[in-house]
Amino acid sequence: MSKYLLGLLCLLPFLVEGQMVKGRIADAQNQPLKGVAIQWKESASGVESNAEGRFEIAIQPNLKEKVLVFSLLGYAPHEIEVKEDLYLEVELLATSIDLSTFTIRELSQQRTVIERLPEVVGTYIASGKKNEVIQIAEMDVNLADKTGRQLFAKVPGVFVYDMDGSGNQLNIATRGLDPHRSWEYNVRLNGVMTNSDLYGYPASHFSAPMESIERVELIRGTASLQYGATYGGMVNYVTKTADTTRKISYEGNFNYGSFNTRSMYHAIGGKIGKLTYYAYAHNRASDAYRDNGDSKSNGQFLSLGYAFSPTLTLKAEIAHSYYNYHIPGPLSDAMFYDNPRQATRQRNYYAPDIWVPSLNLDWQISPKTQLSIIANGLYGTRNSVMFIGFADKQDLPNAQGVYSNRQVDIDYFNSFTTEARLKHQFSTGSIKHTTVAGIRYINNDLNRKQIGTGTAGFDYDLSLTKPGYGRDLWFSTGNVAVFAEHLLQLTPRFSFSGGTRIEYGQTDMTGTISYLAPAKVPNQILHRFPLFGASAQYKLNGFASLYAGISEAYRPIIFADVIPANALEKIDSNLLDSRGFNAELGIRGNWRNRVHFDVSVFALHYNNRVGSTIIQENGQSLVFKTNLGNSITRGIEFYTEINVLETKNAKISLFTSTSYFDARYVQGTLVAGGKITEIAGNRIEATPRWMTRNGLQGRYRGLSAALQYSWVDMSYSDPENTVNPTANGSKGTVPAYGLLDFNATYRVNKHWSVRASVSNISDTQYFTKRPTIYPGPGVWPSDGRSFTMTLMVKL
Repeated sequence: MSKYLLGLLCLLPFLVEGQMVKGRIADAQNQPLKGVAIQWKESASGVESNAEGRFEIAIQPNLKEKVLVFSLLGYAPHEIEVKEDLYLEVELLATSIDLSTFTIRELSQQRTVIERLPEVVGTYIASGKKNEVIQIAEMDVNLADKTGRQLFAKVPGVFVYDMDGSGNQLNIATRGLDPHRSWEYNVRLNGVMTNSDLYGYPASHFSAPMESIERVELIRGTASLQYGATYGGMVNYVTKTADTTRKISYEGNFNYGSFNTRSMYHAIGGKIGKLTYYAYAHNRASDAYRDNGDSKSNGQFLSLGYAFSPTLTLKAEIAHSYYNYHIPGPLSDAMFYDNPRQATRQRNYYAPDIWVPSLNLDWQISPKTQLSIIANGLYGTRNSVMFIGFADKQDLPNAQGVYSNRQVDIDYFNSFTTEARLKHQFSTGSIKHTTVAGIRYINNDLNRKQIGTGTAGFDYDLSLTKPGYGRDLWFSTGNVAVFAEHLLQLTPRFSFSGGTRIEYGQTDMTGTISYLAPAKVPNQILHRFPLFGASAQYKLNGFASLYAGISEAYRPIIFADVIPANALEKIDSNLLDSRGFNAELGIRGNWRNRVHFDVSVFALHYNNRVGSTIIQENGQSLVFKTNLGNSITRGIEFYTEINVLETKNAKISLFTSTSYFDARYVQGTLVAGGKITEIAGNRIEATPRWMTRNGLQGRYRGLSAALQYSWVDMSYSDPENTVNPTANGSKGTVPAYGLLDFNATYRVNKHWSVRASVSNISDTQYFTKRPTIYPGPGVWPSDGRSFTMTLMVKL
């Protein structure tokens, strides 16, 4: 533990001076104002208010007058002299706009550093919890290709898994968890869950275009009490919103890049009376880095908000995403090092088609009481048609020139969620209280059809040549969760929160499996247990805070855990959900708007992992899947960003985002080669020990640029920690790799901008993981060097 505290000790010299002024900015109707520029009257640098209207700014030394200036287009400028009170409630009054005198805010004030959520945001408590807010819309990153190492560059410990070709889907994880479609996170769009089926298949197949995203909010696993079934925590992709000063506005992004990649993004929005609207449409296509790896995608979104009064709003949204990925197949190591762009498949396809409708009622009952109700669904399909096999199994025609039939698999998602949350704030003497309580009801019906006999053709065709599927199963869940958390602001510096969550639900599996007797198919899983957690925060001085938290977490048994792979596999009828906890301790702050930092140590205990062993039943040996394994991941996460130079027209900054993970199994067995193998002490697969991302950023007037270097340590691909690759590439280490990226943006004026991106400048050949199931076991090469040009228009 002492080595983990070294990073914290390095920051102690900063803890002896400096103060922060914090506050909230609202209009005359007490609605929060986002994007208000706040700066000292004698200084060129400043900050902006966030979506909750909140801000914090360091008191700079040698100020003759401690006067803050607040300005926002459409509102009268306001000045406040800061005296003893370091928390300000600011009201800006609307005014007419003289566009002839309007000037764009200085680029040096644009937000590129990692921000933090307010202690209370909406009906959620974030105090004492590790969290990050990434202002995607203001960063120099490759949005068109959804380059995860750039988007999450400043979030230490984020492991990015490249799987579906660039631009299609983000796969991320933290703290030694599995990044497969971000399924260890509660994934949300504007606060609405997009996990396809939280209890059957928690992967998020929905994929919004990054051009549509304003910011990403990420809260680590100590938020499990508020978000439910998750070890990773919550990641919320927040879309851009309408310009409410206009009846209609337009934004367009037009991209063209390597591998004939092209995309278009169109968005309109505005406000008419009490109605606010925003909509986008997106199309993308690419021939891809690898042979037979082409893809196409499209997405649409519509948001309608109506303000019945300044305190009561109703918002209806519907989001859709679709992509079709031509799967080039896995490679062996020999194939990869010979030519990483080659393909072993030409007839394989994968295509998720997802719709997410929602209704959101927000009622500010009183200045201290708020009610939020969200009802949403997720409907759609996850489709694949594939010739399945290892890399060394060739997909070739027979002597008559006829190819074998492909396998068709289809998941039908039908998920419905309703959540009501109530926040109430009050005081008892000098102690301020915030209570958040709520209830969530989930009703999911997942129909999984697998091992269908498809065509022998080459196109994307889900039709069957024989009726029926080898597996036709239903996974139905009804679950109710009640939760409450209470925040005590015991002193102006110290706050403490504690809470609980009670899960009560049941999942039933029914259907048919061709190789099992009907009586062996049904299974029932109960989700009935309480979870507890607590967090604390202490403000050391005006610019640094200590935070700490511990929270229980769980992950439901999913479809894949309870489906026997063949007749010689048996599933424990008493399988338990995985349970464990997250614990963290950290320090974060902002020193004079020059040094931003967040350093934390953590431990993640993941118990009741599903493993396999061999049992004897009626004289026959069977592979028995049950709860066998426990694991612990301990580590340190370090982020700091230093403003080297900052003037009215220019800014230069450096950042590093580095993590170290010690992730190991402490108990567990699995069956390999017909033998039971102990894995206690082995490292957890797909968990690099070291990851670091470092960057140099600069701005001068309308030009900004970012140079980033990323390095990821080696990792194992299986719990056995196989070192030497197998002949078919399915097992072995994932080698370490380093990548260099460059992005530059030139803003011609407030209407026109152009961006150039070069990813993987050195054309490094690398891969991020050896998957065991989808999209096929073996080596999956990531993209080599690529170029992208983007034209951005705002009217």
